[in-house]
Amino acid sequence: MHSKEQIGHDEYQNTADWLMSHTKHRPLVAIICGSGLGMLADTLKCQDSFDYSDIPGFPQSTVQGHAGRLVFGELKGKSCVCMQGRFHMYEGHSLLKTTFPIRVFKLMGVETLIVTNAAGSLADGLQPGDIMIIKDHINFPGLVGLNPLCGPNDDKFGPRFPAMSGCYDKGLRSLMMEIAKQMGFAGLVQEGVYAMVGGPNFETIAEAKLLHRLGVDAVGMSTAPEVVVATHCGLRVFGLSLITNKVVKSYDDSESVNHEGVLEVGRFRSHTVQQLVTELISRMEINNNENTNNAS
Repeated sequence: MHSKEQIGHDEYQNTADWLMSHTKHRPLVAIICGSGLGMLADTLKCQDSFDYSDIPGFPQSTVQGHAGRLVFGELKGKSCVCMQGRFHMYEGHSLLKTTFPIRVFKLMGVETLIVTNAAGSLADGLQPGDIMIIKDHINFPGLVGLNPLCGPNDDKFGPRFPAMSGCYDKGLRSLMMEIAKQMGFAGLVQEGVYAMVGGPNFETIAEAKLLHRLGVDAVGMSTAPEVVVATHCGLRVFGLSLITNKVVKSYDDSESVNHEGVLEVGRFRSHTVQQLVTELISRMEINNNENTNNAS
């Protein structure tokens, strides 16, 4: 069940050193773009970009809607790095490789991680095109031992047994709700619980019914491992899900989901996500100063 692969601290450091020698940017914020949301990187000014294939130690993204590029730049006066495309367990990557960039970002000086994803709605009140602020998650692979922290602990990054309660920063969640109201998006934005499943298949009706009964509001195939590693190494985390489809929970429902439809909703709502994340980052500095010693 557990991968025997191990990545030493020096490997993370080598990648961080390579990146820092190839860009002048020293990012404080890292953004991971979900399916169809890579346009978030387009807002960065004074860009330096690198294909994943050119970065030592980086795996390759193979999924449609994930460009496979790391983009550095300035956003509202803040130095940021944006992953246009993430890595998934279902692509065949180990969880250590899936989460490899997170520890690299930590070594580069990143303090806050913003994760975005495309997700299917299980909650009756979440419709395609809505945006869910992630208040908590259920990491189903992690519950059965598929966890990026398995194996020897690297004490330079964090403790053997990290707490995960409060892993999605409450201050940033409240700030985003305030921003959504001020920008006129209150009707589109609400908080909820995200669940990660392994994929790549979408859920059966019985699985969807189970998830709904467990209190899951939205489901996807990513994010949780990245958040686990980020929390382990002391990064503050904010997450949001773009709801791209309603998960089928009834045997009488003839509809089914497909990846092309997921990407289409991403394109339709991408500008709104971009506006919200940009405004969050623009206001984050004051929030950061207040919570410097309160990484979650």
